[in-house]
Amino acid sequence: MKLTIISIIISAGVVFAAIFFANNRDSSGLPNKEPIAVSQVIDGKQIIEIKAKGGYTPREILAKADIPTIIKVKTQGTFDCSSALVIPSLNYRTNLAPSGVTEIEVPPQKIGFVLNGTCAMGMYGFSIKFN
Repeated sequence: MKLTIISIIISAGVVFAAIFFANNRDSSGLPNKEPIAVSQVIDGKQIIEIKAKGGYTPREILAKADIPTIIKVKTQGTFDCSSALVIPSLNYRTNLAPSGVTEIEVPPQKIGFVLNGTCAMGMYGFSIKFN
């Protein structure tokens, strides 16, 4: 009898933990409290790397204003909605290769501008804030 009660309590704890961790993740499986990424400057150009698979990672990026920028979108076996990338402010739309790197040139942006990218359906997105 005691063994059955202990088994039920342990099982309930496992189920609670699974629900808790599942609810602390978004639809791409990433934690909701994702840190904000910072861009790198190499040879006078700002480089931003984003992974596209089941969404975009990182979803929030801080970038320097008034400097040419290159967004490198990396895919690896990406066959979901995040492979159809749209950046409205650049009038940019493409279907990314399932695996590889796509480079997107972004002209210098002003302080405070936020560049948003999404999948074609608007389910997944990322933002780059220039400061």
